Amino acid sequence: MPEAQKADAHGVGVQRVEIYVGLGSNLDAERRLREAAQALEVAFGPLRRSAVYRTPAVGAPAPDYLNAAVAFSSDLSPDDVKARLVEIEDAARRRRSQPPSAICGLDLDFLLYGRRVDARQRLPHRDVLARAHVLVPLADIAADLVHPLTGVRIADACAALGRGAELPNVGPLGGP
Repeated sequence: MPEAQKADAHGVGVQRVEIYVGLGSNLDAERRLREAAQALEVAFGPLRRSAVYRTPAVGAPAPDYLNAAVAFSSDLSPDDVKARLVEIEDAARRRRSQPPSAICGLDLDFLLYGRRVDARQRLPHRDVLARAHVLVPLADIAADLVHPLTGVRIADACAALGRGAELPNVGPLGGP
């Protein structure tokens, strides 16, 4: 969805941006993803939600992950979006001291902020085109989205993964 403008209380144009976030958990994952989606909706408004996919843990023995993606439109800055994502993770008792492949109660990845490229914010997220657990859910809600650095459509990147993109769909990302 393209970036859009709305007027603030003073009639000044405020740029709204389409934002994409990846969700992952492998600890009481269905409940944590459902609660995260609810918290994201409270923080940012209506969400477009992917299905939930199961992916194996990599690098350490651990339960499978459940992954999903959401999209929403906002006029918040990337710093403000990131701060709210961290608040939601912290409320879910995210422990950042563990290696990424260990048990994870909740991981919210800030994937894309419109067409913005920002090395400090790590936008776009490095895994958008490389990892099935990010790309497959993102393709559910933004198949025609074009990656801001490569110009590759999300659907085409997903198709390029071939069998690697065949993740078990475990159902909808629940919510209110």
